[in-house]
Amino acid sequence: MTQEVFSELDLTTLLSLSFSTSINELHDRLRELGFADIRPVHGFMFKCIVPNGATGIELAEYLGITKQAVSKMVDYLEKSGYVIRENHPTDKRGKIIVLTERGWLAVKAKEEILTEIEQRWIEIIGAERLQMLKDDLTTLVYKANEDKSTMRSRPVW
Repeated sequence: MTQEVFSELDLTTLLSLSFSTSINELHDRLRELGFADIRPVHGFMFKCIVPNGATGIELAEYLGITKQAVSKMVDYLEKSGYVIRENHPTDKRGKIIVLTERGWLAVKAKEEILTEIEQRWIEIIGAERLQMLKDDLTTLVYKANEDKSTMRSRPVW
């Protein structure tokens, strides 16, 4: 496809394509590093778990899915060695999901890969324009959610 074809796309499509491009590259690189069993939804879950863990209810609210769906994902990630369930520090009956060493290695790899992707984008459009884009997107997301008691925007995978 030519750049002219892309320039005719609406903003939502361009945002979606830029997201997909970066996520696909991220997961291709994670696969190369031995994290082939990680999916985009797992990364969003890790974001909620870092740094001190999260309960199943917190994860369900953050991801916008049921507690049962979270439980299945945690089971999968636990079997894959990325997370463990620990006793909750303040709720004797509750559990908290935390990252294992392998989980932290995946998070570190993700951060390094995303930094490399962002650096390449800086080489393409320049540091100032990328910062302006990030600032503008931050403002748009904030303004779209500032009047809500909870953030309506959810991760997309």
